[in-house]
Amino acid sequence: MTSKKSDDQDRIIIKKYANRRLYNTATSSYVTLDHLSQMVKDNTDFVVYDAKSGEDITRPVLTQIIVEEENKGQNLLPISFLRQLIGFYGDSLQGLIPSYLEQAMQAFGHNQDQMREYMQGTMQGMFPFGQFEEMNKQNIALFEQTMKMFSPFALDENGQPTGDAPKRPTAPGAAQTDASLNELKSQLEAMQAQLNNLAGGNKSDK
Repeated sequence: MTSKKSDDQDRIIIKKYANRRLYNTATSSYVTLDHLSQMVKDNTDFVVYDAKSGEDITRPVLTQIIVEEENKGQNLLPISFLRQLIGFYGDSLQGLIPSYLEQAMQAFGHNQDQMREYMQGTMQGMFPFGQFEEMNKQNIALFEQTMKMFSPFALDENGQPTGDAPKRPTAPGAAQTDASLNELKSQLEAMQAQLNNLAGGNKSDK
């Protein structure tokens, strides 16, 4: 059980009651999952506690928001990705996944922020959509490639085993995993450098 932390004064505290109602202590009002979803999009930091036990239930609540968004048709998670992710639960590589996903999404988010800035700052349709679309495809391809590298089984676009999955590293092969992670880091850095070059070229054209 995770109880309240000392740094909660910098966060908005949400309490969840037995009737599943969510209470925002900062505004003294009840809120919905849609409200919390908007708070996430607004980069508003909050933590959710069970009103009775005091347990930190932020993770399951955020997961519930994702489920609700997916049910609305906001499909961001491919079926093959979901299958791969489920496959990691209980796997020996499970501990590597959270860190990798966090770093990958941070890198992807950084690129997205720059692309939005270029879209807002470029006039008369001069924004290089084709180049950034290609960058986006590279991000996705790298993400899927790495997931397959770590996955206990490779899947095709329909979520079926391909039969040519890479061998999973064992304890004596830890160096192989380190090399793969270093390769991933190098590819991410190369992609970021390419994005910076595109940005520089775009500014020089103005």
